[in-house]
Amino acid sequence: MAENAKQDQKIIDKENKKENKNETTEVSKSKAKREARKKEVAKERRHKRTAQIIGGVLIAAVIIVIAAAIGQNIYLAAIRTTSDSNFSAGLTADGLIDGVNVKEQLTLVDYANIAIPAEEVAATDEEVEADITSTLESHREASTDGTLEIKDGDEVNIDFVGTIDGVEFEGGNSNGAGYNLTIGSNSFIDDFEQQLIGHKPGENLTVEATFPEDYQNDATVAGKDASFAVTINSITVTPELTDEFVAENFSEEGLSTVEAYRASVRNRFYEQHLEEYLSNYILDNSTVKSYPSTYLKQLRAVTKYNDEEMMASYNQMFASYGMSAYENLWDMMGEEVTDELSYEKNLRERAKETAKTAMVYQAIYEDAGLAIDIDAMITRLTEENGEEYVTNIRERYGDGYMAQSEIQDVVMDYLMELYK
Repeated sequence: MAENAKQDQKIIDKENKKENKNETTEVSKSKAKREARKKEVAKERRHKRTAQIIGGVLIAAVIIVIAAAIGQNIYLAAIRTTSDSNFSAGLTADGLIDGVNVKEQLTLVDYANIAIPAEEVAATDEEVEADITSTLESHREASTDGTLEIKDGDEVNIDFVGTIDGVEFEGGNSNGAGYNLTIGSNSFIDDFEQQLIGHKPGENLTVEATFPEDYQNDATVAGKDASFAVTINSITVTPELTDEFVAENFSEEGLSTVEAYRASVRNRFYEQHLEEYLSNYILDNSTVKSYPSTYLKQLRAVTKYNDEEMMASYNQMFASYGMSAYENLWDMMGEEVTDELSYEKNLRERAKETAKTAMVYQAIYEDAGLAIDIDAMITRLTEENGEEYVTNIRERYGDGYMAQSEIQDVVMDYLMELYK
């Protein structure tokens, strides 16, 4: 009995242990699930928080971009220049900047004591000879001199009648109208032009030539041999520089010899270089202390008006060639001006340059005690260009602007007399 009781107790203890173990296992599983859920919840919170942060950053970025765009638009609206065609606004009838003492607003260069390097203003042999060559070429004339012979590169005038198998073909007859042809230009088929070399005005000759196989102007003559009856009418010649040429063409300037003509050309370039040097020097070495704000604003307005007119002119030309038009003013301003903001900055710089020029020339004009005669200016312009031109230019620019231009001419004439 005792042994049976012990055996039963062992079985009971074993079952209890199994139950306890099962209970422990269930508890562990439950705890693990709770821990896993906690981690999942924490992960979800982190993801949600991260999404909130990213969303906030994106929203902030969008807000910044929008704010920047709005800010730039507001800024552009504030600085945007309105164009104006009144070139004389801000000027007196005598061409002076109205209400401005320019001497107080800039430091003026010592214009009466400029040391000019001779090499900076001297004419070069190259530019003198190039100018003379250009002048001679502008006096080229067709010559019928029968002693002249056609050379490669010559411009000749010819008449011709072309036939194929004795029959004239369309487009092969100049009909006596004369045709200007440059030898070596390859304007005609085959070696047509080369066969004219060595012949003289007044001569008649026959030129044999073959049309190209792929001749596209008239497929009916492609690849065929043609014969041309040619008459040499004239050869265009460039005159030589002689005393006779100078006397014939430049006597009104008091020139009659080659030597005098060369000297006049050299002196013309010297004066051009001197004027350019003086103009650059007085502007580069004068300093603006403060710009007259009202005048500067008006200069921006008329400068923009000029740009608008220029763009309209370009677009009209582009349209005639089927080309795309400029859409904005800055499209035609170069690489550094790419949008409205950079255009406005560029506009201000150009207005300042114009204002500085006006101020410096006016300061010299007043300091040197110079004067202009507006009536004499109008008379001179009328004699040079006609009454209609003067009427149009006065309507466009106004008398104040024209007087200001005259002031600048008078100042430069004064400086040239000082240094020539």
